[in-house]
Amino acid sequence: MATNIGMMDSAYFVGRNEILTWINNRLQLNLSRVEEAASGAVQCQMMDMTYPGVVPMHKVNFDAKSEYDMIQNYKVLQEVFNKLKIDKHIEVNRLVKGRPLDNLEFLQWLKRYCDSVNGGIMNENYNPVERRCKGVKDRNPKGSQKNPRSLQTNNMHNHGSGDTVGLNKASGFRQGKTYAAPVANSSGEVQALSQEITDLKFSVDLLEKERDFYFAKLRDIEILCQTPDLENLPMSVAVKKILYAADAKESALADAQEYLSQFTTSTEADAEAEIEADA
Repeated sequence: MATNIGMMDSAYFVGRNEILTWINNRLQLNLSRVEEAASGAVQCQMMDMTYPGVVPMHKVNFDAKSEYDMIQNYKVLQEVFNKLKIDKHIEVNRLVKGRPLDNLEFLQWLKRYCDSVNGGIMNENYNPVERRCKGVKDRNPKGSQKNPRSLQTNNMHNHGSGDTVGLNKASGFRQGKTYAAPVANSSGEVQALSQEITDLKFSVDLLEKERDFYFAKLRDIEILCQTPDLENLPMSVAVKKILYAADAKESALADAQEYLSQFTTSTEADAEAEIEADA
């Protein structure tokens, strides 16, 4: 099982579009951003689909908005992990902040795990909409809870109005007023710019993560080359020439290779002289 996978595993190179498609297709939702899954409800239902009946869906709040409510969802998820002996620590404090990168990484891991169970084959008898409605109805038997906007209504986005009414009645939700979506050009531009900003922030997070990864590698190499027993070896000196090169425009590889070449020539000459002396 994919309970412990390194950060350079192929699972963490799955794009957000693929993750969102995976979630929306399996759970019949209409998420457009990975941070919309920050409440933990999506993760709970993915585990419910993978292991039917293991997740107490009546405890999962699909309308969680506050960090407190989100944390309750993650507590349910952690209990499921413990029950299934899944060795995965959930960074709850980071996930509930809604940062795209943190949520993407967790969803990447979740996809890898779910795909590792039964080859990722979906349970054809699992009805995600019914399970969500049943969970909400069991949690609020009097139907006093408003229809969750972030997740619960998304799965009805592409359905006809008749189906929507039927599902709302079945789950005990009240029918609210319908508001027309804004059609002004300025509103569309604002949404487009907001999405662009989100994408840019996401790209910056990825670049910072990649930078930190390779910096850590270089730092490990530097520490190794500074080890007293190794720091004066020709290879260590050559590597440090590259690490400490001040000119970013020119590669220091040529200087390092020249140094090694001189050392090799000098060593060969000393060996030949020693052989002649012995003769």
